Amino acid sequence: MNSEYIGTFSCFIGFQSFHLRSSALCVYDLSESMDEARHVIKSVVRRTGLTAHVIRIWEKRYQAVRPQRTGTNRRLYSDEQIERLSLLRALTRAGNSIGPIARLPTDKLRKLAAETQPTDSRGFSATAGLTGKSSFLDESIAAVAKLDSRALEDALKRAAMELGAQGLLQRVIAPLAQIIGELWRDGSITAAHEHFASAVIRVFLGHAAKPFAASDSAPVLVVATPVGQIHELGALLVGAAASNLGWHVTYLGASLPAAEIAGAARQNQARAVALSLVYPEDDPRLEAEMLRLRDALPREVTLLVGGRAMPAYREALEKIGALQIKDLPHFCSTLDELRKPHKKFKR
Repeated sequence: MNSEYIGTFSCFIGFQSFHLRSSALCVYDLSESMDEARHVIKSVVRRTGLTAHVIRIWEKRYQAVRPQRTGTNRRLYSDEQIERLSLLRALTRAGNSIGPIARLPTDKLRKLAAETQPTDSRGFSATAGLTGKSSFLDESIAAVAKLDSRALEDALKRAAMELGAQGLLQRVIAPLAQIIGELWRDGSITAAHEHFASAVIRVFLGHAAKPFAASDSAPVLVVATPVGQIHELGALLVGAAASNLGWHVTYLGASLPAAEIAGAARQNQARAVALSLVYPEDDPRLEAEMLRLRDALPREVTLLVGGRAMPAYREALEKIGALQIKDLPHFCSTLDELRKPHKKFKR
């Protein structure tokens, strides 16, 4: 669910790609926002609802804003930069990945934010509950930081009631996994926080999946992470999504050898195997492990691979004909395609 140490989960996560409608590259001019920088980061946190950790990550990794510095190296932000951060927060909470949108011009962000307010047949805003100061996602992040299981469970329960099962996964748990991964990589939280979040979410999703019990004739999906990929939030996310879609899910957990994953797929006559690759992105053993898995699986079993680290192994995945999953909606649509009679994917 990046590394998930993680995503996120990016998890199967890194999920939620953003597609530009124009081939022209529009980039935010960092020099445009240097005037009247007077707000300290504490004020920015209060006004945007973002944590100081996330603001620093977006500055350092994505160049979303570039604050001025005082003589004592304190950050100072302008009103326009605060607006940018608020818009980016709303857009990421609505499902967009920060990377593709971080350096878009502010007027483009305003337009996207205005377009990202669809309502369903009941008049419910797609971003309701996610853009307020005390959003479900923010509450979840705070609970993870405090290692407060009761607070995390409560936030997830209320999100599930208001957003529904898929809304919970796509708008709360997926971005939560991505942020946990970013905070871990930035050194703001520890491995203990990631494992804590995984444990609480695993139990919560296990209970939440019971109403979606699959029929006896439903196809089977085996979900795991391969050897060396020890972060499981992404795998938990896709397992829950598949269960919501009516699949029988055999969840194996993290860091499984190819032989064991293939054995479970054969024993349960799985239609597909889903793997989450999150961290590390440079494991020299993974290519051979993936080759062993493909050789051990029946030819008719489709191999789905996603996660933040997935692009780093693209060449190996192409060799074995694995379907490369871009984000959670892509994963769900792929599962729907696999259930169609005689559906064959290009390998």
